Amino acid sequence: MSERILLLGSGGREHALAWSMRKSASCATLWCAPGNPGIAEVAEPVSLSLTDAASVVEWCQVHKPTCIVIGPEQPLASGVSDALRSAGFAVFGPSAAAARLESSKGFAKDFMLRHAIPTAAYKRFTNRDEAEQYVKGAPLPVVVKYDGLAAGKGVVVAHSQQEAILAVQEMFAGSFGSDGVVIEEFLEGVEASIFAVTDGKEYVTLAPAHDYKRIGDADTGKNTGGMGSVAPSPRVTSDVLMKVKTRIIEPTLRGMNSEGMPFIGCLYCGIMIDQGGNPYVVEFNARFGDPETQSVLSVLRADTAELVASAARGSLNTSAISDIAEGIAVCVVLASGGYPDSYAKGVEITGIHHAETDHEVRVFHAGTAWSSGGEGRSPVLVTNGGRVLGVTAVRDTLEAATVAAYEACDCISFDMMYYRTDIGKSK
Repeated sequence: MSERILLLGSGGREHALAWSMRKSASCATLWCAPGNPGIAEVAEPVSLSLTDAASVVEWCQVHKPTCIVIGPEQPLASGVSDALRSAGFAVFGPSAAAARLESSKGFAKDFMLRHAIPTAAYKRFTNRDEAEQYVKGAPLPVVVKYDGLAAGKGVVVAHSQQEAILAVQEMFAGSFGSDGVVIEEFLEGVEASIFAVTDGKEYVTLAPAHDYKRIGDADTGKNTGGMGSVAPSPRVTSDVLMKVKTRIIEPTLRGMNSEGMPFIGCLYCGIMIDQGGNPYVVEFNARFGDPETQSVLSVLRADTAELVASAARGSLNTSAISDIAEGIAVCVVLASGGYPDSYAKGVEITGIHHAETDHEVRVFHAGTAWSSGGEGRSPVLVTNGGRVLGVTAVRDTLEAATVAAYEACDCISFDMMYYRTDIGKSK
């Protein structure tokens, strides 16, 4: 079937999805709303608000895409997928009810408890005083999580009572919203990310990945949306992956079905692997991860358009995949200085084409835009976000991919450019 696909989103994840789908034999037409300068090279940009469901539906009724792929979490949580399905469209992305696996940490933890899915012990709080009192007696370190969406930055691993209390106070003061907090025991181990593409019943896992969430080398400093990624991850053995499937993915899909909210789309399982090789859920996301997608899709050999469209139509075509991991990919995120706090925008970027002269290097745009460049000048590419670019290299070994990614980073320049120097180097 010739697919006409509308992709919603504007980040690095969406650029990777657009790039991968555009290569697909089944992809006849690809739009992206709103997109970014990198995505515009492979997809036709469309001016739509991601959370205005009525406008998205109206556009789709005119242009008749065969599938809509929803990239970010906000339109999922706000019910855009529900509105599109009600209008008769095939959507790759869960309903707002199913997306609560990501949009509400409390819902996800309660769901895992109901279905015996391994995760850290926890308590939920909607009252600040009660939460503060609880952390005063909790073993350290303790994990404090904002209960709603927080762009990957609503988690604090507190190593002191004072740090835990401050995290509770800031979250209840409205740093992200007013949804309360979840307080968890701290799990020891190594983290990894597993993506399951599913039609609600059948599923296929893509290459396991791991990312680097902290802003500083050696996992120091504040949490971010992710500063780099590796796929396939050497942390995930075949035995661990089988446990993730049988203990986490399959009971999750069964549980969602039994509770009347089948999960269609990409189930992201953020896991902690203990010393015994046992996986525990750290978090669920209701969509592809960023920046893991940049690495995962770089090594995937598949008709990605057919894969996601068949899942959206309820009949997952696993034969669309020929190889989940041809080589190994390392993605290094180039960020604006000051991220994840305040940072400048509108800073000129140079060197991307030089970086991509290596045919196994791709620079995925995240926070970029075109600027007029001033009188008499051509438009120039500028920064437009905290995470600006995802420089991704594929090689036969992790070491070679890491070297290639950093060599490509050296080709790119913008004022106050920042990146971690240990992506792919720290296992």
